[in-house]
Amino acid sequence: MNEITYDIDSLLIACVLLGSMALTIELGYRLGLRIKPKVDDNFKAHVNSISGSLLGILALLLGFTFSLSLQRYDSRSEAVVDEANAIGTAYLRAQLLPKSVGAEVSSLIRDYVDLRVRTGTVDLTQRGQRETLIAEAGRMQAKLWDYARQANELAPSPVTTGLFIPALNDLIDNFGKRDAEVKRHVPELVLGLLYITFVMSGALVGYTNGLAGHRTSFVTYIMVWLIVVMVFIILDLDRPYRGVIRVSQQSMIDLQTAVHATDKIDNLR
Repeated sequence: MNEITYDIDSLLIACVLLGSMALTIELGYRLGLRIKPKVDDNFKAHVNSISGSLLGILALLLGFTFSLSLQRYDSRSEAVVDEANAIGTAYLRAQLLPKSVGAEVSSLIRDYVDLRVRTGTVDLTQRGQRETLIAEAGRMQAKLWDYARQANELAPSPVTTGLFIPALNDLIDNFGKRDAEVKRHVPELVLGLLYITFVMSGALVGYTNGLAGHRTSFVTYIMVWLIVVMVFIILDLDRPYRGVIRVSQQSMIDLQTAVHATDKIDNLR
């Protein structure tokens, strides 16, 4: 991650945005108040129309960015479910393998589930820990593939290894898909454009009020608060493992519970 804002807390960014808009509204108001005697009504009407247009652009950018972050949140949620289903299928089909290999594969998949659940609690700012977990997952996948080759040599059958190998492929593919989805987020350029539009909108609103000769109303600051809350939600949706809104790991947790429960039953037999 080379982007700067991703590592900054969402609440801090929202507070900076709130302070920036309050400051630019005040500066714009003072500037408008200073030049008020020098302009006519036509100029004021022109500024009002530009202010309305800029607020419309702001609303468009907000809607676009919110939709973008929500789509990425949904994609990450689906990736968790898909990976859990792929691992669960591989675990079930491992029981079709020859006993000399099947027991090792099942045990390794149980450890793999534990690892993936643990990975889901580590956000992207914890780079060292996350890279270690990803590397360990890769090593486990390599071991599983070695076991699949051994099973194919021992009992090459479309009913046993023929079912397990495609399931193992899906397990590996969904691992890559989920990891890629976590790393995709709203481009920093879009967030920067959004911030510039916020600041310009605040300055123009204050400037318009200064030309009109009255202070910025309480209703305007309510609008500012709503904008800041919307930005906070956008940023929070874009950070899947930290903040208020997090991608649910329930599918992986349910799989972990089911796998370990199966293991206990097998041990009792």
